[in-house]
Parts: sequence; C-alpha cells; structure tokens
Amino acid sequence: MNPCIHIQGLRLSCHVGVPDEELAVAQELLLHVEMEPLDDWQDLQDDIKRTVDYAQVAAELERVAQAKPRRLIETLAVDLVDFLLATHPLRRVRVRIEKFILPQTQAVAVVLEKSL
Repeated sequence: MNPCIHIQGLRLSCHVGVPDEELAVAQELLLHVEMEPLDDWQDLQDDIKRTVDYAQVAAELERVAQAKPRRLIETLAVDLVDFLLATHPLRRVRVRIEKFILPQTQAVAVVLEKSL
C-alpha cells in the first residue's frame, strides 16, 4: 500500500451556494483530504522537507476556499484538488466536502479524486 496523508474534518468558512442569498453568507464546510505523496517514505530521514507539511496544506486549502465565492461545492472540490496537485509532490489527491444545508440531512457531500 502506498503511503497517504489524511486531513480529516478540516473546518472551512467560505461563500458557496446557488441562490444569491445563500452565497452572500459565509458558511462552514467540512473537508476531508487524502494525499498520496510521490515518494514512498523509505528515505525520509525524519525530515519534514521530504514529505508534505499537513499544517501548511490546511492553511493553503483555507486560503483557496476563501479566495472567491463559488456556486457549487463541486467547483470548490476541483479547485482544491487541482491546487494540491500543482503545488505539492503528490501522486493522487482525494477530497470530500460536506455542506450542512438541507435540514432533513446530516450533510450533503461531493467527492473528487484525481491522479497524475
């Protein structure tokens, strides 16, 4: 099995929604990220520069999410996955975004996975 880094339950506040009223108010989303690094960790030598800094990734994801409003969480998922693949040494990224908008549900979610 290839090594993976997981960020579970990252809370993001951003503007997303189809009706203008919903888009106007920032709302909290829950983000789950799975990242498969290019390197196999055999030669890490306990050096953070040889892996993906998950604290840095979490801060970057928040910045990307807050950079502009989006109508769809699907669009946000594409933006986040594409950003991670373009800026970090990753082979594969999978994101799940949960949105708390329908009163009769725990959450609605989208999942997107891309590989190089």
